[in-house]
Amino acid sequence: MNNIIKYKGYTGTVNFSQEDRLFHGKVLGIPDIIGFEGVSVDQLEKDFRSAVDDYLETCREIGKEPEKPFSGKFVLRVDSDLHCSIVLDAKRKNKSINNWVIDACKSQLK
Repeated sequence: MNNIIKYKGYTGTVNFSQEDRLFHGKVLGIPDIIGFEGVSVDQLEKDFRSAVDDYLETCREIGKEPEKPFSGKFVLRVDSDLHCSIVLDAKRKNKSINNWVIDACKSQLK
């Protein structure tokens, strides 16, 4: 089973509770909590779309800008030796640290 679902730029994770006989999930990449569930895949997808639509509508009603999923920024904490190694290797390759990390992440995802 593919355990990721997407709609209007939002991504949700999907899990199955055998005890409850229920699919459930939550939207990733935003601080607000948006959950959804269903007893079937079709119901899960429908509830996910409704949850995202409800979130966007609620934001509009209260005058809040909806959170953008996955802003492209995250904080990465590494020990000082690794930090130094990254800086030196990036410098040798004539790259910024940011571009070095992007390239390293992309190579891991291939």
